[in-house]
Amino acid sequence: MLDPVWLRTFLVVAETRSFTRAAQRLGLRQSTVSQHVRKLERASTQQLFVRDTHSVELTADGEAMIGFAANVLDTIETAMNYFTGGELRGRVRFGASEDFVAGPLPEILGEFRRTHPRVDLELTVALSGVLHEQLRAGELDLVLGKRAAGEDGVGALWTEPLVWVGREGFELDPGEPVPLIAYPPPSITRARALDALRRAGRQWRGVCTSGSLNGLRAAALAGLGVAVFARSLVPAGLVELPAGHGLPDPGEVEFVLTARRAALHGPTAALSDAIRAGASRLHGTP
Repeated sequence: MLDPVWLRTFLVVAETRSFTRAAQRLGLRQSTVSQHVRKLERASTQQLFVRDTHSVELTADGEAMIGFAANVLDTIETAMNYFTGGELRGRVRFGASEDFVAGPLPEILGEFRRTHPRVDLELTVALSGVLHEQLRAGELDLVLGKRAAGEDGVGALWTEPLVWVGREGFELDPGEPVPLIAYPPPSITRARALDALRRAGRQWRGVCTSGSLNGLRAAALAGLGVAVFARSLVPAGLVELPAGHGLPDPGEVEFVLTARRAALHGPTAALSDAIRAGASRLHGTP
């Protein structure tokens, strides 16, 4: 039998890559955490971790156990909720890229909170690149953000073109470097804009760098320069530059919803389902 207590301990060790940090998070002694893992290894007849004084790494069987453990715990939680009528409980550390905070996402999150009032939702708003790094580090459970089109095999929620935008009536001087308004690295739209300009042999100069969507919008409304946005996320008051502006095509971007595999159950799975159901609202399609 695979004791759910052992499985839960295993998942926390797998996430933190540390028996010490796992013990702190679970409120257990480190010796108890080690005991749970040893019992799980004996029950499964497989070594799940390779550990020494400096590191803790998953074996191939340990990687496989993550999926099994998450499924077992999710099934137990579902069964308990069914038979006891209990409400969904827990915590979801959710990260959303800056582009979504001024759109329908708050409405979707509000609906989720009303449906699941006992779920603690922790929202982090940052650049997509930063959020994906935090997800890999185990600091977030679920991320809604951008990635370069075709970057990996995980299915995208949707794909759309990137476009150059500015204030109404803004005109570029073809003899001058392109005045660029952009997020700081590791911004995906910034990288795509710069790559397109380099491939086209166009010079550019940075006129505004801001980690805030409102900062970029203010700079563009002031007529300082041009920026790149996904077509459905062009900020209010700005417009796509008309045909013939002479700037290179910045390509496409994909929007993805990515979860830590160990966390994709219970509240995290419920929030993932809610966001997927509202994906058409997020990019303005019927």
